[in-house]
Amino acid sequence: MKYNVESFNLDHTTVTAPYVRIASQKTGPKGDIVTKFDVRFCQPNVEFMPPAGIHTLEHLIAEYIRDEIDGVIDFSPMGCRTGFYLTLFGDRTEPEIAEKLLVVLVKVAAWPEDKTIPGTDPKECGNYKEHSLADAKAWAAKWVEGINKKGWKCVL
Repeated sequence: MKYNVESFNLDHTTVTAPYVRIASQKTGPKGDIVTKFDVRFCQPNVEFMPPAGIHTLEHLIAEYIRDEIDGVIDFSPMGCRTGFYLTLFGDRTEPEIAEKLLVVLVKVAAWPEDKTIPGTDPKECGNYKEHSLADAKAWAAKWVEGINKKGWKCVL
């Protein structure tokens, strides 16, 4: 069966996390290109990130990603909690995005324990009490390690 939602058509049993893949690309009526990437941290149907960890990871990545990638529209967690969707303007490649995310996630993995997580005040976040810096750092480090094994190297 063919579904309207691209990720429902992906055979989740054949992919190997971590990875970056183009999930979709659309050209708008005025010629703008919008590309959505599947940024997978966990092996589907094997593991998933806990809510507090994925929440903190989202905040920390949001803080850094716009320094590395122009045209970011959104970086949001997947409902299955195995990764994120990165949506941005432009025709970008998987290697380009993986390399930029690698820089971001190296920084996230090294986030100092005594440094405040951005956006964790009740005025800034709708669920400010549910965060785990330890989980976020661990998942970032795991992604970096997995991507490096696939041949990507971070150049800061």
